[in-house]
Amino acid sequence: MTHQLSLALPPELALNETAFREQVLTQLGLPNTEDIVVRKRRQSIDARNRQVRVQVEADVFAGETPPQLIRYRKPEINVSNAPQALIVGAGPAGLFAALRLIELGIKPIVLERGSDVRTRRRDLAAINKDHIVNPESNYCFGEGGAGTYSDGKLYTRSTKRGDVRRILEIFVAHGATEQILVDAHPHIGTNKLPNVVTDLRESILKAGGEVRFDTKVVDLLQTRNELNGVVLANGETLTGIGVILATGHSARDIFHLLHDRNIRIEAKPFAMGVRIEHQQSLIDQFQYHRPDRGDYLPAASYSLVTQSRFKG
Repeated sequence: MTHQLSLALPPELALNETAFREQVLTQLGLPNTEDIVVRKRRQSIDARNRQVRVQVEADVFAGETPPQLIRYRKPEINVSNAPQALIVGAGPAGLFAALRLIELGIKPIVLERGSDVRTRRRDLAAINKDHIVNPESNYCFGEGGAGTYSDGKLYTRSTKRGDVRRILEIFVAHGATEQILVDAHPHIGTNKLPNVVTDLRESILKAGGEVRFDTKVVDLLQTRNELNGVVLANGETLTGIGVILATGHSARDIFHLLHDRNIRIEAKPFAMGVRIEHQQSLIDQFQYHRPDRGDYLPAASYSLVTQSRFKG
């Protein structure tokens, strides 16, 4: 028998797994036996009032085997000899595009101007310690993209982003914690994300795809108004059944290249982010209305957003 319930609990009950299980079983009048599985489906913190509550949706499986937590499975096919497509950029868009091409029976060749996720650490250290910037491998460029060493947040405020659950499951299958499937604002974290990125690359390679680092695209090849190849900085030419540009917003040279080749590109509304640093304890006090967040609440966050319209 499956039970579904929604609870609003204080953090010490909602975020302590043992206490939460006992609370759920008491609520349903069920015994605390091994054949009963309690699984959270969604969890969000409500700190709008003085008394912080955690909203939790859960499924309880009594006397039956719960379904698998994730449906996604790593690719098991080999596309080594399949038609190939080129992907420019090894950030999230490029890596996930490669996985999707493999599912469609197409060999992806991922071309990344920066270094692999491990080597990027040395490039970032050179920036922070010696103020030496490698223009091709830095916070913006390199395996994993701009968020790998600066953010790692996974949530979106949009309701039109497609199957977000599938994306989160792919992350879990490649080493991310299962907690991201539950949290309203999932976050892998910079300390864990490099390993996840590495495992994503390994899935691409094991399936017969290619990932090339320190490989900069300097030109695009077209046939009958279709992109079917690229020219690399070393003069090498690569062709395929198509080209996916997953270069991110920092690759200004690609924007200029598209303009020079009369390839239409549509500008997004201008967005600017400002980094403001506070002591975490201060944010915790403001958000949670208490001297500290205690043993169970996670580090609090906040965002300040404004939209302006300019005539011109």
